[in-house]
Amino acid sequence: MNRIKEIREDKGFTQTEVAKKLGITQRNYSYFETGQTMLTEEILNKIANFYNTSIDYLLYRTDVRNAYPKSIINEKN
Repeated sequence: MNRIKEIREDKGFTQTEVAKKLGITQRNYSYFETGQTMLTEEILNKIANFYNTSIDYLLYRTDVRNAYPKSIINEKN
């Protein structure tokens, strides 16, 4: 199971609900979950913001689900 599907199910959302919030169709969202369509930077950002997590978590670069604190992000800029 991929992280995008896992986090959606953990939060109790349907694909249709999430797709609507992201401004895409349910079919497109399904393609992202199944890997039939590659995630774009824009969609990754939208998904991470929607779930209040990091792109690193969605891409399996970390197991920490929480979003990074803004102070860490600002220090890197």
